[in-house]
Amino acid sequence: MTTPRLTIDLGKIEHNARCVVGFCRANGIDVSGVTKVTCGHPEVAKAMLRGGVGMLADSRLENIRRLRTAGIDTPFMLLRIPALSAVEAVVETVDLSLNSELVVLEALSNAAQRRDRIHDVIIMVDLGDLREGVWPDDLNALVKAASVLPGIRIVGLGTNLACFGGVVPGEDNMHRLAKLADEAEQILGRELEWISGINSSGLELIAAGKMPARVNHARIGEGILLGRETTQRKPWPDTFQDAFVIHAEVLEVIRKPSQPMGERSEDAFGGLTSFEDRGDELRALLNLGRQDIDVGGIAPCEPGAVILGASSDYLVVDVSAATGTIRVGDELTFSPNYSALLSAMTSDYVQKVVLDESKPDDRRL
Repeated sequence: MTTPRLTIDLGKIEHNARCVVGFCRANGIDVSGVTKVTCGHPEVAKAMLRGGVGMLADSRLENIRRLRTAGIDTPFMLLRIPALSAVEAVVETVDLSLNSELVVLEALSNAAQRRDRIHDVIIMVDLGDLREGVWPDDLNALVKAASVLPGIRIVGLGTNLACFGGVVPGEDNMHRLAKLADEAEQILGRELEWISGINSSGLELIAAGKMPARVNHARIGEGILLGRETTQRKPWPDTFQDAFVIHAEVLEVIRKPSQPMGERSEDAFGGLTSFEDRGDELRALLNLGRQDIDVGGIAPCEPGAVILGASSDYLVVDVSAATGTIRVGDELTFSPNYSALLSAMTSDYVQKVVLDESKPDDRRL
């Protein structure tokens, strides 16, 4: 089979979705399944839906169109705040978008009116992570101005944490979100449908019993797909961490020195890598490189194998201590983190193979 390739175990994704969704629902929180790391892969989306997510969410209109073209009939949320130049496509493509700028909301209003539609929006507020969102001091003015726009309906208030600044969802910022939602509702004269406070980084707060009851919506990607919460990247209970596996083929196995020989300069990527002298080591060269994957985000599944580095097209692995004999033509497998999964899914050079008949077993990484 072609390498490099990424195998996608739909049974494990469905299992993880059912586990995470069940946990959240038991705590009064609905879950939208985030497909962006898989570039809107239709079979992954279907597995999430079978697992119980109530809506699909993605940051790219191209991905959402891919899902709609595949015949997936479910509400769609656009996670990345809309570009002003894309409001027509946003109204045409998605049911709900996240927003923080009045000028964009006005443009969405006009686009929705032209289509005789109502476009739902969640107003995003920045609670310190310093990515998207209106600053809290300016929220009420934005809600007031947007509330009178025809063609759009404010259905929720949201925030994003732990993505840019690494700010962890905690009791204080979640209670602040709830308080801001109360103020927005006073302006609107009605209750908001969604208080969208968390992504996969909020699972620990829920488990600790410290999530305010008002927070009722989560946008979950990594927690389902890789079975990990994202504050410490710990495996989430009863989920699989190996729904995605990278496969690469061994092209060369030769014993070589552990340190380069001769005068050195920068490598092909402008780096000055240091090499520890460990004597001769058995090195495997694989057909997986930086053009295929974020090399820093993969871990060998072969016990004893150690990644030494990579160039554009090659991965160099020390297999001196590998438990089995590694030969040319063998395949080695690797577990990707979120960053590596994103790069592998985006790369045209990595074949994606769906294991649609796979059934979850009792194995956990």
